[in-house]
Amino acid sequence: MNVRRLIPSTALAGAVTLGLVSLSACGTSDAAGKDSGGKLDVVASFYPMQYLAEQIGGDHVAVDTLTKPGVEPHDLELKPKQIGELGEADVILYLKGIQPAVDEAIAQAGVKNTVDAVTLTKLEAHGTGTGGHEGEAGHEGETAEEHAEHAGEGHAEEEAGHDHGSEAGADPHVWLDPVKYAEVAKGVGTALEKADPDHAADYKKNTDALVKKLGDLNTEFTNGLKNTTTKTFITTHSAFGYLAERYGLDQEGISGMDPESEPSPARIKELQDKAKKEKVTTVFFETLASDKTAKTLASDTGLKTDVLDPLEGITDTSQGDDYIEVMQSNLAALKKALGAK
Repeated sequence: MNVRRLIPSTALAGAVTLGLVSLSACGTSDAAGKDSGGKLDVVASFYPMQYLAEQIGGDHVAVDTLTKPGVEPHDLELKPKQIGELGEADVILYLKGIQPAVDEAIAQAGVKNTVDAVTLTKLEAHGTGTGGHEGEAGHEGETAEEHAEHAGEGHAEEEAGHDHGSEAGADPHVWLDPVKYAEVAKGVGTALEKADPDHAADYKKNTDALVKKLGDLNTEFTNGLKNTTTKTFITTHSAFGYLAERYGLDQEGISGMDPESEPSPARIKELQDKAKKEKVTTVFFETLASDKTAKTLASDTGLKTDVLDPLEGITDTSQGDDYIEVMQSNLAALKKALGAK
């Protein structure tokens, strides 16, 4: 997977070392230097993990997010103070493969209750063109429930001694598929129950409520995208591979996993031909990256542009206040672009 502007390894190693020095100076007392009012200290790497922590943890957790609103998660550079504070957390929630700087700092922090969302579902490899008309994830005519079952079976088979995050070319954007995100939510709920058994019943109740909301969202997408004029959409950021597979769509990414890399002239020509053949109406761009490439392609092909939010962070420009609302805005944009009937 292409990742943007990675921090040089020497700089990162130095930052981690500084962080560990800061951490050792703090001592080993609970939540040293932090006052969370007796709540469970949860550190989330970026918004999709923050949302799960807040929804499931409720009043029993104090959530701190490493990636602040408006910061592109891939570009995050951790300050030594942030790295030091990682070691004070009761629980860390992250998704390996999105933020290399975070991955290394978390590995060094050594917090007992560290949850990698990658281990809670099954990753797949997605290229610039992903999805398909023939049901979900390659199983023709398979329902969302059946697909979740298959995914669970595959996950169980691979779980023993297998690090999903190490899969070559694995797509980490699992939160954009409500069914996969619900699988992750269940795992996060279990982790919070284990970390704070006194409030286990509340975590379970909150997890069940969130899983139901995500199930309702999945139904909205399934019904909303069932009958469309075209199944193909073009996006600057190939973040929607799982969503495309889930709902039988074809994602055509302009430049792969990195929305800011420049596509080749051959790729532009290929997309122009695809747009004409598949009756594509819209080129999507995202809120946290430049829309220049999308607008250039759209003007060259007579297409419209619109926002499809990969939900890597909530900002003032996001089409909604939380995960559910932004996903519903994404659904509305897709229905309009694909000609939903």
